[in-house]
Amino acid sequence: DHGQHGPRLAGGTGRSPQPGPQKAQGPGGGHHPQELEALAGRIDPLSARAAEGEADGAQLVQFRPAERRMPPVLLLTRRAAELADCLVVVGLDQWPVGAPQPLGHFVSLLGRAGDKQAETQLLLHEFGVPHGAFSAAVMACLPPAGWAITPEVAREGGRQDLRHLPVVSIDPPGCKDIDDALHCIRLPNGRLEAGVHIADVTYFVQPDTALDREAAARSTSTYLVDRRLDMLPGYLTTELCSLRSSEDHLAFSVIWQMDDQANILDVRFCKSVIRSVASLTYDEAQVMLDEPASAASSPLSSSVRLLNQLARLLRQRRIDTGALTLASPEVRFKLDADSQHPTDVCMYALKEANALVEEWMLLANITVAKKTLRHFPTLGVLRRHCPPSREMFAPLLAAAGAVGVQLDISSSKTLADSLDRAERPDDPYFNKLLRILSTRCMMPAQYFCSGEVPKDQFHHYGLAAPVYTHFTSPIRRYADVLVHRLLAAAIEVAPLPAANADRAKQREQCAHMNRRHRAAQHAQRASVNMHTIMFFRNSPCREPAYVLSVAADRFSVLIPRFGVEGPILLPGLCSALAKQQGQQVGFEVCAVAHSLQVFLQDSVKGKGKMLLQLQVFQKVQVFISVEGDGQGAGHLSIALVLHDTVLSG
Repeated sequence: DHGQHGPRLAGGTGRSPQPGPQKAQGPGGGHHPQELEALAGRIDPLSARAAEGEADGAQLVQFRPAERRMPPVLLLTRRAAELADCLVVVGLDQWPVGAPQPLGHFVSLLGRAGDKQAETQLLLHEFGVPHGAFSAAVMACLPPAGWAITPEVAREGGRQDLRHLPVVSIDPPGCKDIDDALHCIRLPNGRLEAGVHIADVTYFVQPDTALDREAAARSTSTYLVDRRLDMLPGYLTTELCSLRSSEDHLAFSVIWQMDDQANILDVRFCKSVIRSVASLTYDEAQVMLDEPASAASSPLSSSVRLLNQLARLLRQRRIDTGALTLASPEVRFKLDADSQHPTDVCMYALKEANALVEEWMLLANITVAKKTLRHFPTLGVLRRHCPPSREMFAPLLAAAGAVGVQLDISSSKTLADSLDRAERPDDPYFNKLLRILSTRCMMPAQYFCSGEVPKDQFHHYGLAAPVYTHFTSPIRRYADVLVHRLLAAAIEVAPLPAANADRAKQREQCAHMNRRHRAAQHAQRASVNMHTIMFFRNSPCREPAYVLSVAADRFSVLIPRFGVEGPILLPGLCSALAKQQGQQVGFEVCAVAHSLQVFLQDSVKGKGKMLLQLQVFQKVQVFISVEGDGQGAGHLSIALVLHDTVLSG
């Protein structure tokens, strides 16, 4: 939930916004539980059949929506042969009384199933991610090409000139939309001054303009494996608002004075002009942090080291009050420069430099949340994370208990402490696995308007923060744009726009941002899944994995290196072992111990020689490949490897 520098909490679904000519009706003439609109999916290549009463060669074909909750749709078309096994967009017409499935019509062709571009278009339609070009009206809101900060712009509205400070940005390699930068210096009075400087997006995105309305509708940028779909036009995203080094940029700054123990002594907020001295990658910043303390330091490296010194203290203070350190099986793909197909995939390694930036972004967000809430107690745009219920945690608590690990979820502090204690000296990944599964037991964080929720429900459980908001990424999140306007009004450098002052509109916009955020996350995951399948189609391999859960007829595994997980079906596993052994094979699952046994079946004893015993969190070897006819995208197949033999059912 911390932006691009740290982990996120997610959940939910998205829908395509593209309408058909009329709403489809459910069986019996009533509206379907969801008012169906346009859908994207695949034409079943085996479904074409002649349509009765049509003399022009029209055929009925079956369309299978990518959104699996939706039923197949029948289309009448004269292009059946051409569209076989294609990805298309379909408009829904009606669902006749008594018919098992709705009727629709062809809208547009996305491409052949299995084609990377077509599959990407499909997932964007499936989750309703806006991806069209910005309109002429939106582009007309932008400054002219070559716009620069003049002395007048630098002084207006009490803007402060901070170009003398050793400001630095720290981001992933290749980052184009740099919306945050930092500095830290020692003041003459002995105190430390630390600043977080965020791109002043609201200078360019004026309220209720075409640009503002488009940003509000999109609400977030979406990061796919091979592309970025921006909330704002590229001229703002990668040039005017991107805090690139050696350039003057407008910023919104939060500046603290602290002692050497990271105690906050003073804080101020201001619109500013900054000039970053360096755009560092995490690796470059980490080199500075790894240098011996005795090494000669420049103002830049000194700033980075001081920031990290304070970040360590801030982080420990958060952990002491109950903040959780969670995890996700996040991976990074290496793409071929020409084809953009994946050539390698690996776990995303977090360094101390990542934690440094994350800590300062968290402090800025919390500090701004307090400030805006103090001035606008019923209009604040905040972000909360509700405590998880015991029911949500029950499967994990039972599984952990089966291997002797007791997790205490009575508070975030007790959960954090019990996760810290859950170590296996011979297997460092075990602790991360528990943190991954703990993350999945939690509700997603939500935006809300402070006037619509009781104060005792403002709390952010994962961060152990009484109030929290998003201020630090206005280039790619509209929530941050709203918060910038609230903060500007709070420090009296700009009036509060009418939409911000309308509680009902704030509530509606928060609900919309939650929907768009969920849709973007689902699209991101679908993009990762698509590239994972592309990778394993060309590079099947054996890898260590961990048993995540054991069910009546299957067990699921997670492959850490690739962040891939999936089921292994017990009937198929037993069938493969039976062929190998030349004898019937059976299995038995123990729900209490979260374990299973696979054995030869003995006609007399019932249970013969033991072939395999597994328990939750056990390390195993698996073989990962892709199954399919080679025409469509295919799907991942995971098979257990036992005694160097792949057991494919």
